[in-house]
Amino acid sequence: MIRNQQQKKVNRLNEFLNKVGKTLAFHSRQVQRRLRDMQWNRASRPAYRPIIVVGCSRAGTTLVYKTLSESKEIGSLQRETHDYWTDLHPPESKNWDTHALDAEDASAADRDTVSRYFYSWTGQHRWVDKNNQNGLCIPYLAALFPDAVFVYIKRSAGDNLNSLIEGWRKPGEFATWSADLPAKVSVEGNTLNQWCFFLAEGWRDYVNASVEEVAAFQYVAINQAILEAKASVPAGQWVEVFYEDFLRDPVATFRQVFEGCGLDFDSRLQTHCAGVLDIPYNAFSEIRRDKWKDGRNRDKIDRELPKVEEVAKRMGY
Repeated sequence: MIRNQQQKKVNRLNEFLNKVGKTLAFHSRQVQRRLRDMQWNRASRPAYRPIIVVGCSRAGTTLVYKTLSESKEIGSLQRETHDYWTDLHPPESKNWDTHALDAEDASAADRDTVSRYFYSWTGQHRWVDKNNQNGLCIPYLAALFPDAVFVYIKRSAGDNLNSLIEGWRKPGEFATWSADLPAKVSVEGNTLNQWCFFLAEGWRDYVNASVEEVAAFQYVAINQAILEAKASVPAGQWVEVFYEDFLRDPVATFRQVFEGCGLDFDSRLQTHCAGVLDIPYNAFSEIRRDKWKDGRNRDKIDRELPKVEEVAKRMGY
């Protein structure tokens, strides 16, 4: 009895110390941010060769973003930045037509604001960023940061469509931004009522469509936008990989990514990448190729594959 009471006291003390530690860490980060803001006011400078991860939603971009974030040479917010960029350029300013941004949307004020934000949070002038909309915004991002490095993750149509369909069934995770959308969404026979992932030009044509039709539309729209934007980015600032190559040989494929970004790929990172597929970065199920072929969405995907065939060929599939 006495021993149990003592253990309870120890547990309560540990919980208290844990809370104290988190509180101190929070305030320490706040102080660091304020100090960095002061430094910025004295000597501001634009971000240097930021790394922008692009690709269709559910293509493996989080895996790449989180792994690049392991580098000690760059800063990372360790989170996606949907809200930050849409606060800077609200979709309602484009009549909710699209999340896409063009070079004309870029400004010196944006460059300063973004550079300052990432520096104050990370303490680095070089950083990595990722969100669902980046692939539609390459012209804007390249105008904002002409030395930016873009990392394009491609995923086979069948598996990417499958994951998009599954994601549409998780609006609490992928539709948190779309509550104010000025349109009634009745996807999949009115069973899915919140628009997920991103807005591409023409999305209103799909508010009453099947979920597989929406997934195919999004897959084509964002990959097509990325492929078109690629032509305007210097070859030395473009890294392009197949998601499937990470499954075949994660160490060799991540070496290609890190070296393409001008980052060291030391033994610590090699060890991390050797076991990276065991880390569940927002995976819905077992990580493997061709999951869609034995999954519940196979018939839906079979119907849509002809619609995405052209862009998939351009991607190298």
